[in-house]
Amino acid sequence: MPNTNMFLRYALLADAIVSGATGLLLIVGAGVLAGLLNLPVPLLREAGLILVPYVAFVAFVGTRANISRGATAVVIAANVLWTAASVLLLLSNYVAPNALGIAFVLMQAVAVAAFGAAQFIGLRQTAALTA
Repeated sequence: MPNTNMFLRYALLADAIVSGATGLLLIVGAGVLAGLLNLPVPLLREAGLILVPYVAFVAFVGTRANISRGATAVVIAANVLWTAASVLLLLSNYVAPNALGIAFVLMQAVAVAAFGAAQFIGLRQTAALTA
């Protein structure tokens, strides 16, 4: 019987869509964003490039008839790591973003954390449904 937890499926697919759009923005718009946010072009572009395989993986996981618990746990872990890395970046001396740059990094960290939380809730619901 297929895993039909639509909440988890939508949480994964929304993550893939938003992360894909963000990755595209970071790759294509790194030059413009760097000037607006006072963040280095290589950092922005590399963050966008990191999202490419992530988006492919999350989209793959979210479109399977049976959503893998293990694969979902990997997605959640990646979201936790991205959120932590975003906060640590702001606390480091590696970058000196302006106020808009700080807001940009924090807002995407909050969005990523929200996706991870939604996926965790969906994963727990799935476990409860199959128990």
